[in-house]
Amino acid sequence: MELSKMKVTLITGASGGIGKAFARKLAAEKHNLLLVARSRGKLDVLCKELIEEHHITAQYIALDLITKDADQIIFEETEKRDLTVDCLVNNAGVGSAGDFIDLDLHKELDIISLNISFLTSLTFRYLKQMRERNSGTIINIGSMASFQPTPFQAVYAASKAFVRSFTEALVAENKPFKINILLLCPGLTETNFFQGGEMSIQDKKTLAGNISFQSPEEVVEEGLTALRKHKTSIISGSKNRLLISMGYLFPNSMLSNIMANKFRSHFQPKK
Repeated sequence: MELSKMKVTLITGASGGIGKAFARKLAAEKHNLLLVARSRGKLDVLCKELIEEHHITAQYIALDLITKDADQIIFEETEKRDLTVDCLVNNAGVGSAGDFIDLDLHKELDIISLNISFLTSLTFRYLKQMRERNSGTIINIGSMASFQPTPFQAVYAASKAFVRSFTEALVAENKPFKINILLLCPGLTETNFFQGGEMSIQDKKTLAGNISFQSPEEVVEEGLTALRKHKTSIISGSKNRLLISMGYLFPNSMLSNIMANKFRSHFQPKK
């Protein structure tokens, strides 16, 4: 029965940014796709474009991934459609910025729900099947923010620290099996991340400072190159890799204080 199923690459958060770049790149490499995001309209347009351009199969599931049991809904849908998820790209995520006590608590909990709980649940469901087949690929999208606590992005950075730790642990657990697992940690990338997290243009400028942005296509290319080389983690962007390397020279408490002092005037102005 398993042999009759179509192999697909499942990409979450596929309607824009890094997820959309993954979809276009993998479609060009003749992957059949299952794209998941909230926007039915964007997914429909993207699937039609990829089918026409690359002559692959592209399907979608329009779903708000913060919905209760979203992972189960997706899993049951792949079973109903007779699809084998051969590659899982856990790209969906959301962030925020501001003084923690000024932020909307429910939205901060949504960050935890999407970035941690949903990613963990979806990984569990498809990794279990990959183990049974002794084959498969998982790409988890982390962040440069996962390497140290980040004041004024406290919950977001902590959620990505979970993704980093979780993925690194799974890499070690699954060494006896023919499963490729990659942690891809982008830095600042030209996506709708800031708008999606309801951050202002000034928030974006404050957090970015003098750091340059990568394009989603650059991030995806570095990730897939690392995967082809059987790497288990990659920080995209040479400048980002240098920054993280330099960060290892200092304790997290010092780095956190430096960042807090840098961002404080914007996020915690004197009243």
